[in-house]
Amino acid sequence: MRRPAIFVTGAASGIGRACAELFAARGWYVGLYDVNGEGVARIAAELGEHNATSGVLDVSDPDGWEAALAHFWVRSGQRLDVLFNNAGILSAGPFETVPLAKHRAMLDVNVGGMIVGCHCALRYLRKTPGARVINMASATAIYGQPDLVTYSATKFAVRGFTEGLDLEWSQYGIRVSDIWPSFVSSAMAAGFKSIASAQSLGIRLTPADVAATVWRCATGRRLIHKTHWMVGLQAGTLSFATRVAPTAMTRWVVRLLAH
Repeated sequence: MRRPAIFVTGAASGIGRACAELFAARGWYVGLYDVNGEGVARIAAELGEHNATSGVLDVSDPDGWEAALAHFWVRSGQRLDVLFNNAGILSAGPFETVPLAKHRAMLDVNVGGMIVGCHCALRYLRKTPGARVINMASATAIYGQPDLVTYSATKFAVRGFTEGLDLEWSQYGIRVSDIWPSFVSSAMAAGFKSIASAQSLGIRLTPADVAATVWRCATGRRLIHKTHWMVGLQAGTLSFATRVAPTAMTRWVVRLLAH
């Protein structure tokens, strides 16, 4: 039996790199794709040519997706067990101080990249029994976050998209889930330093923590499918609290953390 294969976007650093390294170490074939082609090529070389391949990919570009997926399909032995839509960008600060171009870029990458990727990948996923899609969401999808309003909105979009697509694609035997970490110590964390909620809660997670949850999501076999995967105690506690607390109380807590 050929070994399983995972396609990772945003794989040149942070969570994407940690996932690629973890899956490769556990016997999977890994495709690393990023706008930073040199970065993913270097990591793929470290993992070994028999364990990984890499390529340049702007996730907002459909033609780029088609080329990357075709390349990966051949190199992986015609398998796409997991599509991990990890690529994302963040611009933080009061809404009106963030240039409009950066708001639109977050929509294009964080939401558009996921949509384009799933649309292009379906024919490969359908050819791989038990295939899964894992989308990178965030604890900011629990309640809208001040100073991260557009980023938070993109993660709400990931949440809704994941829920709907999981129901649609279950007819093909493809399960769709998302990952909800709180603040992670990665290159993106530089954007959190001025955010009051990050200072209140702290940046406690590492890329390896998130990768471990992605691994459980990708490989676990549950009687009842789990759509949303929390990473860390904070995300789990906040998610549970918002389900049982009145909306007014949730709003008050978020306002308190943000100030």
